[in-house]
Amino acid sequence: MRFDILTLFPAIFPGYLGESLLEKGIRRRLVEVHVHDLRNWSRDKHHKVDDRPFGGGPGMVLRVEPVVEGVEEIRGRTRDPGRLILLTPQGKRFDQRYVRELATSNRLILVCGRYEGFDQRIIDILKPEELSIGDFVLNGGEVAAMVVIDAVIRLIPGVLGDATSSIDDSFSREEDWIEFPQYTRPRTYRDHGVPDVLLNGNHEEIAEWRRAHAARRTERLREAE
Repeated sequence: MRFDILTLFPAIFPGYLGESLLEKGIRRRLVEVHVHDLRNWSRDKHHKVDDRPFGGGPGMVLRVEPVVEGVEEIRGRTRDPGRLILLTPQGKRFDQRYVRELATSNRLILVCGRYEGFDQRIIDILKPEELSIGDFVLNGGEVAAMVVIDAVIRLIPGVLGDATSSIDDSFSREEDWIEFPQYTRPRTYRDHGVPDVLLNGNHEEIAEWRRAHAARRTERLREAE
């Protein structure tokens, strides 16, 4: 899968791209990530890409020309135009169902918002999907882009060492349950032991225990929301 990221701060990404499962996926050519500096499409001699909003108000707004022209050029670099996603607090809420949907794509283009947001004509012209990782405001869409990439690559075949890991993740089953409790060595720590059922070798009993505790944990946390 190919990811293209348009951002005002490309230097944020190298450390993230060079670590953990993502680095392995890139090295094994299961994942491509291309980071593009939005200022490359600025028409301003100082490479500005923002301006004051018409009608007044605080902050600055991302201009229409660099975003539209940047996306159009990047889309034209491969035969697959990809799914275009604007990362914005006003977007559709990101959840595991959305992750599964995005993971069926061959290419995602992620545009990172900044300042007070995007000139509306960017949305009117490009007709992107608008995506939000939650009901809160970040300084920019770069962290949100990392969240999207992190979630999606787990579903790309071969990225995880054990393909069943993503099946047992929270929200990955049809019931959208939170994952069951997990234990490892030591068997006892400060008078807290591992449940006996996980040590008896009976896989059916273990599976039933995990289903029951996943359902119970999900119900408890949902009630607390």
